[in-house]
Amino acid sequence: MFSPLYLIVMLLGAGITLWAQWKVQSTYKKYAQVRNVRNMTGLDVARVLMRNEGLDHVRIEQIGGELTDHYDPRAKAMRLSAGSIAHPSVAAMAVVAHELGHALQDQQGYAWLRVRSGIVGIVNAGSQLGGLLLIAGLVLGTFSRAGLAIAWIGVLLMSGGAIFSLVTLPVEFDASARARAMLERYGLVTRQEAEGVKAVLDAAALTYVAAAATAILQMLYYVSLLMRRR
Repeated sequence: MFSPLYLIVMLLGAGITLWAQWKVQSTYKKYAQVRNVRNMTGLDVARVLMRNEGLDHVRIEQIGGELTDHYDPRAKAMRLSAGSIAHPSVAAMAVVAHELGHALQDQQGYAWLRVRSGIVGIVNAGSQLGGLLLIAGLVLGTFSRAGLAIAWIGVLLMSGGAIFSLVTLPVEFDASARARAMLERYGLVTRQEAEGVKAVLDAAALTYVAAAATAILQMLYYVSLLMRRR
């Protein structure tokens, strides 16, 4: 299982992930230092957008860390870091609007968000069990064909992670598109600030693209491994 090809796949996946993380962090830090013309904090932006988009039912909660912001559809809560809530930066506007984009998806029953929310539990359980079955199947496959069948079941279960990462892409891209549209619709950003918002959101999207690419690379490796064993 731990062949030179496996090492290459892991290094390639790690490289893609690290590059995406560097890109989003560097872009975020750049625009976190750019004060928006209206001098609006992320919380100010959230209140304006929530009032105009009929999202007053969404709770705003503060969480620790940086770039930890997210929307919880089960709790109907938008959880924002201190930087996003209190700073009047272009980056804060982008982050808050993006999370409210998810809130709009939830309110309107956006299909891909419903799919992602529906499969997350199954995917997590399947990935854990699949990893165990893959290892057990590879060991048993040395002695019997039944072991190879078990390994294939493991790979099938683990493929849920790759599917989840692919389903996440339209959810995130759509939330970013909604974010940009809302900020421009209500005149909260200048043309230059709109470009900064786009840069922040595009950089953040790279992390999801990187996750999907890494998951697919891993699955292709496991499939090729089992094909060679057969």
